[in-house]
Amino acid sequence: MWAAAILAVDPPAAAFGGAHSLPAPSWPGRGGGREAAHQRSLTAHFSPVGTRVLTLCRTCPRAARIPGASPREGGTPVRTQSTTVGDPQPHLPPPGQAAPRTTKALRGRFRLRDLRVRWRLIALIVIPTTVGVVVGALQIASSISSAAQYQRIREKAELSAAITTLTHHLALERDHAVYFVAAGRSRTREKALREQFAPVDAAIAMVKDKAAAITREHGDGAWSLTQQILTRLPEIATTRDTAITSRLPALPTLTKYSQISDLFLRIHAQINQGLQDEPLSNSVRALSALTKAKDAASLQRGLLAGVATAGRFQGGELNTLTDARAQQDSEVAVFRSVATLSQQQFYDDTVAGPNIDLAELLRLRALAQANDNARLDLTPGSDDADRWFEAMTDTIDAMRTVEKRMTESIIVQSRTLEEDARHRAQLAAALMILLLLAVLVITFLMAQSLVKPLRKLRVEALQIAGRHLPETVRLLRDKGADAYADVTPIGVDSRDEIGEVARAFDEVHREAVRLAGEEARLRSNVNAMFVNLSRRSQTLVERQITLIDGLEQGEQDEQRLGNLFKLDHLATRMRRNSENLLVLAGQDPPRLWSRPVPLVDVVRAALSEVENYQRIQILIPGDNPVAGQAVNDVVHLLAELLENALSFSPQETHVIVSCNTIDSGGVLLSISDAGIGMTYEELGQANERLTSAPTVNVEVSRRMGLFVVARLAHRHGIRVQLRPHAPAGLTATVLLPLTLLAQPTGTYPKPIGTPFFTGTSPAAHPAPVDYQYAGTPRPLAPQPGSRQPSIPGGQPAHPVSMWQSSLEPVTDEQQRPTRALPYRPQEEWAERGPDLASPPTPGHSGRDVEAAATAPIPTVTPASIGDDYLPIFASVESAWFQRGNSDNSRWGSPQTDAGWSAAEAVARSVGAGSTTSGLPKRVPKANLVPGAAKSAATPEVESPPPVSPEAVRNRLSTFQQGCRAARNDISTGKMNAADSEDGHKGTWTT
Repeated sequence: MWAAAILAVDPPAAAFGGAHSLPAPSWPGRGGGREAAHQRSLTAHFSPVGTRVLTLCRTCPRAARIPGASPREGGTPVRTQSTTVGDPQPHLPPPGQAAPRTTKALRGRFRLRDLRVRWRLIALIVIPTTVGVVVGALQIASSISSAAQYQRIREKAELSAAITTLTHHLALERDHAVYFVAAGRSRTREKALREQFAPVDAAIAMVKDKAAAITREHGDGAWSLTQQILTRLPEIATTRDTAITSRLPALPTLTKYSQISDLFLRIHAQINQGLQDEPLSNSVRALSALTKAKDAASLQRGLLAGVATAGRFQGGELNTLTDARAQQDSEVAVFRSVATLSQQQFYDDTVAGPNIDLAELLRLRALAQANDNARLDLTPGSDDADRWFEAMTDTIDAMRTVEKRMTESIIVQSRTLEEDARHRAQLAAALMILLLLAVLVITFLMAQSLVKPLRKLRVEALQIAGRHLPETVRLLRDKGADAYADVTPIGVDSRDEIGEVARAFDEVHREAVRLAGEEARLRSNVNAMFVNLSRRSQTLVERQITLIDGLEQGEQDEQRLGNLFKLDHLATRMRRNSENLLVLAGQDPPRLWSRPVPLVDVVRAALSEVENYQRIQILIPGDNPVAGQAVNDVVHLLAELLENALSFSPQETHVIVSCNTIDSGGVLLSISDAGIGMTYEELGQANERLTSAPTVNVEVSRRMGLFVVARLAHRHGIRVQLRPHAPAGLTATVLLPLTLLAQPTGTYPKPIGTPFFTGTSPAAHPAPVDYQYAGTPRPLAPQPGSRQPSIPGGQPAHPVSMWQSSLEPVTDEQQRPTRALPYRPQEEWAERGPDLASPPTPGHSGRDVEAAATAPIPTVTPASIGDDYLPIFASVESAWFQRGNSDNSRWGSPQTDAGWSAAEAVARSVGAGSTTSGLPKRVPKANLVPGAAKSAATPEVESPPPVSPEAVRNRLSTFQQGCRAARNDISTGKMNAADSEDGHKGTWTT
């Protein structure tokens, strides 16, 4: 019970056990786990509440009344033996001295409720044991079992009697049927056959009634055989129709009836299953043998009647007759061996007479004439078949008389044995009840004095451990230490061991509540420290970012500008770590957006907060704006998932971020990597943590990323799930509900280079997959001469041209900007290879993935076309960087193709040379595309939203960086040889 109370306090108590520095987020099973020594140190620091309760109980002055809680000198608690039943009182006298006895204590010793539990248990054990030995409860159980067994034997015997009656009448019907068939199906024999149907049907009804009482308790063999008999009963009617309406000969007709009756004869053997009474068992065996002998005699009756009608034996009739006679003699011999003398005498007296002798005589004559191969003439001058049938019927009826008497005798014997067993059980039960009444009177008072306080202690202890204490701890955790309430003691006021346990439990309860209050106060202080430190860190980081932005704008040296970009990126990651502390403390994000933000910008903002963002490919449409109040949390959540994917996947692979719209209106984001993956057990544990409400505990120090994702998802109702990704790695799916998606309030500007689709509806031509490379897989530090922009809401990356399909690895010379991706219809995208959602294999460049198409996700609808450029490059890229080779690109509208062809002709005819750096010069309005110039008939196009001066400054700075990098590449001779031969001097490869 103490353990239950302690465990009830333990889970929330270790939320914030100390002021350790928080490590980088890590995920279970993905490598890079903490060392065992560090884990032990964390576990030792975040000590459970239960350990502290026991320690404080031993050191607290109020715990002096608890047995075994004696502190060592100097205040250090020591572990002593626990008090057991029968140990001395807590206040022990010095060794060698006896405890003083007062008159009140002597009087209390004889009170029933103050007796030691030891004596009560002795009384409760010895008295029932003595009563059990005297009475002998096993004998009662044996008597009841024997009565039930004899009852089942009686029920099987009754079923056997019914089946015996059915067998007798069915045998007579069989013989009439054989006689009818042998007589050429005459009307006279048919009438006799049909008259036999009624007794057989009545016997069938009786069998069904008795079979209803047979269950599996009667034995598996008896129950199975009964079910077989019930299944074969409908075959009797079918055999009748076959004998009357078909041309089936006599011997096959006899065989079909015999197959049914042979199954019925097996019921007698099931009566002996579990039977221990030998006389009754012998009677059952004698009955079974007599029934089989009677059936063999009936078989001879029908067979020889048919032979006598035909005048001679045909086929195997003679052998069948001989076998039946041999079986009859054998079964009669078995009957005589197991039957009693009275049963044998009754058989000899009954199965005797002139007709029985006549039947034997006719049988012998038939056998003699069959050996001479002559026509049968058993009784000259009379009908041989009729005389044989009548004589043999008298023999079978006599055997039936003996059979009925033995069946009734078996039923009577089993009923007598059943009643005797019941009488013995009743007598033993009556004696047991009388003795138990006497015992109950003696033990009732003792049991009440013991059970009542124990029950009260148990009920109140369980209420404290299961409801009161958790509610108190929850109240202290939610409202702080000011919500402390006094502890109500358990209502057991006896002075025995039960009362001592109740008082000790009250002390533990008080200490647990006090410790929970201290833990709540400590947790509140730690939360306040986390929030304070995080706010301070964020303020410094924001000032640092502002300072870095200012340095970037005025810096001209490429190397220093690149370092400033790296510092800016690290500062952004530091800000996210500070926000992790706020999430850990349960605080809301400090920054909120007042308007919706496109999902693609949200993903780009998440990319800006992770390292190695160049390895990320974006397949995100430009619509689906995210509600402003959830933008920062979604960015934070995606950044944690992206960092996990980048950290546990090879540097040469890509991380793919894709998006689909589901049928219910939400958006499904998928983040796939080709890393080391996780086992199914680890995946199950991680998904369980993601779906359940996150609780702060020691695991947060090792899996802060998982904790932050779970808490952010739980805050906004986002569903996050991890699943394996083929052929390697993981896929993190993020389901943004419809409540987080705001309706678009305006048209967002499309990036420069995105072709406008005209001439057909979107339904006629599905939108191409909108994808984007966040960069090539290379270290975070840029190469000399290149710089990365620092924009929290965007991502410094260039789209990679789909014109190249080389499988060669990316080299340093190929890591250069490239021009925009021209529009291609959906049919061309489907022909370009495997699934884009799968990361490229190690050793291949990122361009291998460009030739793949996004696999369809079940129950999702492909989203509309979005940006495939970053806003910075989309706003400042010049038109002459977008000139493409007409052989490698085509557009979706014939009108546009014609206009472009005309523009190319004009472009080839007008030129102004190139600069000293190799860049082409343009003549204003010399190479206009027909129809591009604005005319009076051209309708006004809605202007895009105004761009802030800060965004323009960032774009121009980035454009300047790209121009310098291009000039540097041209001056160092890193132009692509193939492009130089084709004459396109403004094209680079990645």
